[in-house]
Amino acid sequence: QVQLVESGGGLVQAGGSLRLSCVASGDTFSSYAVGWFRQAPGKEREFVAARSWSAWGVGNTYYGESVKGRFTVSRDNAKNTVFLQMNNLEPEDTAIYYCAAYASIAYSGVSYFSDRRTVAFWGQGTQVTVSS
Repeated sequence: QVQLVESGGGLVQAGGSLRLSCVASGDTFSSYAVGWFRQAPGKEREFVAARSWSAWGVGNTYYGESVKGRFTVSRDNAKNTVFLQMNNLEPEDTAIYYCAAYASIAYSGVSYFSDRRTVAFWGQGTQVTVSS
């Protein structure tokens, strides 16, 4: 079992930046691939970014099309934390952002990470609001 707690959300103007954090507890955090999803009002939960598992602790990164070039996902296994750096924010980025730990390290790629059914554990979410 892994418990995930997000923080860092808030209100920011368009063009600004935020950095989300997700601290994990419970099972060995470094054993999981991790990522972020978001859900805007009235919309389905959408894949944002993921970082795959690696025996060397680095992993590859994957992004949703709408955030490529603006968001960066990283992890610090020593601190059991995954980050989402969000730059050049747009009003369309307004949503609740959820941290995710995936069920398997045997698969990779955007197709796997963007499928909500592959997520084993979810955080409670943190609100990000971008004003125009």
